[in-house]
Amino acid sequence: MNGQEISRATTADAGTRPRALAPSWRRLRALARAELTLFGRNRGAVLTALLMPLVLPFTVRPATEQIDLKGIGLSIGTMTLTAAIGFAFLFAVYSSLVGAFVSRREELVLKRLRTGELDDLEILTGTALPAVCLGLAQALLVATACAVLLDAGAPRAPYLTLLGLLSGLVLSAALAALTSAVTRTTESAQVTAVPLVLVSMMGSGIAVPLDILPDRIAAACAFLPLSPAVRLVRAGWTGELSGYEALGTVLTALAWTAVAVFAVRRWFRWEPRR
Repeated sequence: MNGQEISRATTADAGTRPRALAPSWRRLRALARAELTLFGRNRGAVLTALLMPLVLPFTVRPATEQIDLKGIGLSIGTMTLTAAIGFAFLFAVYSSLVGAFVSRREELVLKRLRTGELDDLEILTGTALPAVCLGLAQALLVATACAVLLDAGAPRAPYLTLLGLLSGLVLSAALAALTSAVTRTTESAQVTAVPLVLVSMMGSGIAVPLDILPDRIAAACAFLPLSPAVRLVRAGWTGELSGYEALGTVLTALAWTAVAVFAVRRWFRWEPRR
């Protein structure tokens, strides 16, 4: 399925009827269905998005076993759960969407879609929807598995985990759109996504708890883009945040999301970089 087929699939469901009779959700569904078809045909992207968030948490487990997790209020279960959800943000959503946005731009899909019924927000949302849904499904699956198999237990403040999960998914998609603006080709998307992935893995509490880092470094890492979302996910299970701390973390997550959305609206590229 190429760019013209995507445009036809979307238009067939939305563009052939009056706008008033074609609700936004129908247009989003048509575009998301086309994107899901393309995603399923990219075996490399499928393997990365499906396997990395499930495999990587167990590769860092030997290192976490050397840490006094009980001393910082954690367990193997909660640490593995937090890592798996963090990796879902980075690989199922962020990394896969950087390539998707760049590929659709270079194939003129985005340019064609803008000439139809879809507005800019619907185009970006529809493109990101399959990856976001995949990340959400993985997070729910991992949370259930860790609760049952690793004795992570039930979350003490599930609303914090939900807020962290939603903010992490939305921010990961927005950061992917922003990264695509500085990515020239689909091949180079694998390179431009690496810096944020590495920084987030090591500095946002995904692979290494911030509690074991020196205070100044931990304080700086707490303001990385995905750090608030990861902290909320973990705090939902451990109940470690006070009301004041939770409010501050939520506001930081919202601030990062607002900045990312503004940057996407300002600098996102709709036409090929030639």
